[in-house]
Amino acid sequence: MTVSERMVGEVAVLTLDGRLTMGASADGVRDKIRSLLQQGQRQFVVNLAAVPYMDSGGLGMLVQTYATVTRQDGALALLHVTDRLRDLLVITKLVTVFDCYDSEEAALAGVVKG
Repeated sequence: MTVSERMVGEVAVLTLDGRLTMGASADGVRDKIRSLLQQGQRQFVVNLAAVPYMDSGGLGMLVQTYATVTRQDGALALLHVTDRLRDLLVITKLVTVFDCYDSEEAALAGVVKG
């Protein structure tokens, strides 16, 4: 799992590439977002276009990270959720928790107003 970061205005766009699974990959993403939170960053878009697989550990990390961000008056949106991952969010009923977007512009607007 690789995580690349770029800033678009005041929003941190994190692009994940690889399998998001329990252990090092999920921990790396969580640690990256926590580090940004400690630096004062509060708005995040997580691009999942290059994540072919996510297990319960990866999903749990996303839920935990979302809770951490929102507790600190931040916003986190998911971008380019694959069909497989969208099905997972629907099955777990987490589709009602996360704001999911198909375009970066919409995701950016969602976290800025959110």
